[in-house]
Amino acid sequence: MYKEDFTHRQIMADHFYEYHHYRDEVPPVVDFHEHAFYEIYLFLSGNVNYIIEGRTYKLQPGDILLTNNSDIHRPEILPSKQPYERTVIWLDDDFFSRMRDIGEDLTACFKDAARRNYRLIRPSKTQLSEIRSACRIMEQERMNHQIGNRIMAYSAMMNIIVLLSRAYYDTPDSAQQDVTENDQVNQIIAYINEHLAENLTLDSLAEQFYISKYHLGHLFKQFTGLSLYQYIMKKRLTVARNMLTLGTPVTTACIECGFNDYSNFLKAFKREFGCNPSNFIKSNR
Repeated sequence: MYKEDFTHRQIMADHFYEYHHYRDEVPPVVDFHEHAFYEIYLFLSGNVNYIIEGRTYKLQPGDILLTNNSDIHRPEILPSKQPYERTVIWLDDDFFSRMRDIGEDLTACFKDAARRNYRLIRPSKTQLSEIRSACRIMEQERMNHQIGNRIMAYSAMMNIIVLLSRAYYDTPDSAQQDVTENDQVNQIIAYINEHLAENLTLDSLAEQFYISKYHLGHLFKQFTGLSLYQYIMKKRLTVARNMLTLGTPVTTACIECGFNDYSNFLKAFKREFGCNPSNFIKSNR
């Protein structure tokens, strides 16, 4: 069976895409994180609640989650008699650029999932069988060294993306019963994302949403897994990183993401991503 040893790495080492198949008898502990690429998470076995942007998804084997380059997320891996098994695919935007050249925007389902703040795909048995078949082809080609194996693997990856894109739009409404959320927290998250440059504090948000700041703090931590401050800081840094990737000057990203102190921005950026903004820019050229 094709599988790899899990690492906590959250940075792509390969260009275009990475494919990983993990199976852990002892589930790892994974903290909240975000990354500068698209992610497909195919849950195969175990007992997992997955928290993404304030919503918690109670996963069934075969469920698929889509996250983009601004989603803060974490799996809550619970005790189970079965191993924790999943397939994880990372996709750089350059991968999708090649598809756009032939008139297909395969990021559409990721964008729609982010717009709706609903990241779950629950494919039918037939759709899941087709997706897993494409995954097996990918794994077979990665293990052999025959001529053209990279092309065959790339073809399998494109097939996976097309199949899950189709499954995304066919996901039944009944899957929503396995999602835990709070409308008020959802509204607060949407407000934060739209007003990152403004003064976002517990007091200001409590006043904005006519709620006790103590109740707000408790409610936000309950549904997101992060304190309000932690979420705002992670979101500001994530958006700033994405802006730098697109060529935005460091000072502009700092100001537009709500950091009033440049030196504090530099320290927070290095703490979150392991390097300062200038080195991050150099590594992404």
